[in-house]
Amino acid sequence: MLFSDINESRILRFDPESRAVSVQRKYTNRTNGIALSADGTLFGCQEGSRRIVRYLSDGSAATTATRLDGKIHNHPCMLAIDHLGHVWFSDPHHAWPTLGPQVFPLLEHQSVLRLMLDAFPRLDWKLQRMTFDTIAPRGVALSPDGKTVYVAESSLAPDGPRELRAYPVQDDGLLGSAKVLHTFGRDGGGIHRGFEGLCVDSEGHVVGCAGWSKSSLGSKLYVVCPMHGVLEAHSIPCEMPLSCAFGDSDLRTLYVTTAAGELFCARNTGLQG
Repeated sequence: MLFSDINESRILRFDPESRAVSVQRKYTNRTNGIALSADGTLFGCQEGSRRIVRYLSDGSAATTATRLDGKIHNHPCMLAIDHLGHVWFSDPHHAWPTLGPQVFPLLEHQSVLRLMLDAFPRLDWKLQRMTFDTIAPRGVALSPDGKTVYVAESSLAPDGPRELRAYPVQDDGLLGSAKVLHTFGRDGGGIHRGFEGLCVDSEGHVVGCAGWSKSSLGSKLYVVCPMHGVLEAHSIPCEMPLSCAFGDSDLRTLYVTTAAGELFCARNTGLQG
């Protein structure tokens, strides 16, 4: 299992048999979400450089498209790769500036973008804006059939949206109107922290991590059915869960990372540190 240690700018490797952790990549410049494509190429959201990169087997990294309508996009956060090799990623603003001179302003919008490899007129990457109603997108996941894109809209503003949304992928490849699967509120302790990382199990349920100790019931791992809403909620012994992903072929082992760089393992619905 590969996972990001964002604050230390590393990608780490966990071996479930030996339970050893080793460094897979150094100097990743605050890479957040990562995912493997069908051919085994590792893609990463490099927040510190405002770009999606491909980490190649020879140890180098290759940049993809960074401009949307001629402007540099924001700080890519989390991503998912579909069966066509398209990379869907959230592109919010980030409080931490990128390295170097702040020459390029952020986009006026915070959206989900799609990165595609275009064969015409030459083999090159291009970007397309996919959502037009998001203001703070975070986690992104795809349904098993590729017909639905799930987005965690997770604003930290008091009146901002904290929702899990399902966008249908239309025949023309664009997204239809979103269906809201779950909404987080607020209480005396403040706002309820919305979903961050998302993944999808073999039955099409959306699994996501959310919450913190400041309000509500603390950090949780949620299982959401697209038809019936929240089915399960499990406590996570950490402050800020960040990402989640399945780690074996039968989808029975789930890993959860935290903002502090911790890694937790859930097996058969029982959490183990």
